[in-house]
Amino acid sequence: ILVVTEAIFVNRILADQELEGVSAVLFDEAHERHLDSDLGLALALESQAVLREDLRLLVMSATIDGARFARLLGEGAPVIESEGRAHPLRIDWLGSRPELRIDEAMAGAVLAAWREEEGDILAFLPGVGEIERTRERLVQRLPAVPILPLHGQVDPAAQRAAIRRDGEGRRRIVLATSIAETSVTLDGVSVVVDSGLSRRAEFDVAAGVTHLVTRRASQASAAQRAGRAARQGPGVAYRLWEEASHAGREAFDPPEMLTADLSPLVLALAQWGVSEPASLAWLDPPPAPAIAAARQRLRANEALDERGNITEHGRNIAALPMEPWQAAMLLHGAQHGA
Repeated sequence: ILVVTEAIFVNRILADQELEGVSAVLFDEAHERHLDSDLGLALALESQAVLREDLRLLVMSATIDGARFARLLGEGAPVIESEGRAHPLRIDWLGSRPELRIDEAMAGAVLAAWREEEGDILAFLPGVGEIERTRERLVQRLPAVPILPLHGQVDPAAQRAAIRRDGEGRRRIVLATSIAETSVTLDGVSVVVDSGLSRRAEFDVAAGVTHLVTRRASQASAAQRAGRAARQGPGVAYRLWEEASHAGREAFDPPEMLTADLSPLVLALAQWGVSEPASLAWLDPPPAPAIAAARQRLRANEALDERGNITEHGRNIAALPMEPWQAAMLLHGAQHGA
């Protein structure tokens, strides 16, 4: 059993389209709809249809849109549901406080949960800035309590400390981004405090840049977050919004296919030998304007020729583990002695 990231899998199938020696590919946490996940699944379906009829594909998640994925995988693809072992979970709707900054509202909610509940607390905030400001407020009120950040910039040792119970048996408060939504179980957590917000990257086609935006977390995301409280026993989730407004949230987070820069995808498809993305099977097809803009940028960086085929320079760009424009800049510098 080989466990890899989605990007590593894309690189592997691009290098070996038949996936020699692989009998099955399992796409976990498919609801997150990362660009590499959708691309990897499209390439695996193509390989299965053309080269590997025996290749088994499995798509799974706790909050998956099973019917849509079943249609994508082909007629007769079974949808299997497992209830698993479900511990009781209580949802408390605290309501929104628009007059307060998010760190003020979250600090107040965490303090209330600290007084009223037992067990470690996991609080979801949109980004690092909000985590640090909330942490500063909590440290003033709870100076003897371990208050631990958990996000992508935290070093591995600190991440492990946030995941494990406190060595001295103290209750903990973990302040996390959406990195803690899925996969990992935080030992000892029985209380979740959810800001209801998430921060994600969105690509502006007109400006040609990616920027971070703060949005309301989807219903699926909220369900994943609340479920962290009931992984090991009964739990409670505090939500900083109204129950009446919950149905108005998006059912699922939008796929990166519809919001991200598609240059990496277009370059990968050129490596695969496909010039028209529509020829592959997608849950959400890549938008034509975003594909056209990506091709234009890749041609400007000499990664594609006028017919859309990958160039030798494009293969060198694709070999580097970074965005195509970053790789092009790095190679340009190297060619000029920098």
